Amino acid sequence: MEASAVLLSGGLDSAVLAAAEIDAGRDIWPMHVRAGLAWETAEAGAIERLLAAPPFKRRAHPIRSLALDMRDVYPARHWAVEGRAPAYNEPDDTVYLEGRNITLMAKAAVVCARLGIPRLVLGPLAGNPFPDATPEFFDTMARAMSLGLAHTLTIDAPFRELHKADVIRLGQRLGVPLAITLSCMQPVNGTHCGRCNKCRERHEAFVEAGITDETTYLHGAPGL
Repeated sequence: MEASAVLLSGGLDSAVLAAAEIDAGRDIWPMHVRAGLAWETAEAGAIERLLAAPPFKRRAHPIRSLALDMRDVYPARHWAVEGRAPAYNEPDDTVYLEGRNITLMAKAAVVCARLGIPRLVLGPLAGNPFPDATPEFFDTMARAMSLGLAHTLTIDAPFRELHKADVIRLGQRLGVPLAITLSCMQPVNGTHCGRCNKCRERHEAFVEAGITDETTYLHGAPGL
């Protein structure tokens, strides 16, 4: 059975990606990289709940929690450190974090080399505008990591042609408990705020998918 390391944040995209890897018959090793950002404790809670539920229970290795603190790189008052998420109607490029995928993949790749895992997957979707989410970048990183670690590693983004509504439909088909995933950048006690642009993106994708959004939003469903 081929093994895959899955960068798992507890969000919709990465949770469905992990389920898809299981459905494809792969042995999955979920990894959560903590960089000192405001929402990561809530992410860890969502991951714990997900891995205790089908389709993940007894079908995934325990979560590997990795630390790579970026608070000495981002300014002390950076929105992602303080938890001041871009608002409901702000564009997606306002959530750009420089080097985000570089740091996530670098730490996870070292674990892959130590455990002999040949494949690392993460969940960027179609339309992702950021420079560290292109096929060329992933291919280049895979070559660099394979050389630097003396371990052949493939880095893949299987959902790069899908939109979030597509991911939600796939997640429903695979039995992912979508309501307990976490997409919010300023959650309150693990609950979606309903006011940030990630909550908007999440809710609009459920509407587009034609699937009831059972997420609990602290301030009600975005846009209502």
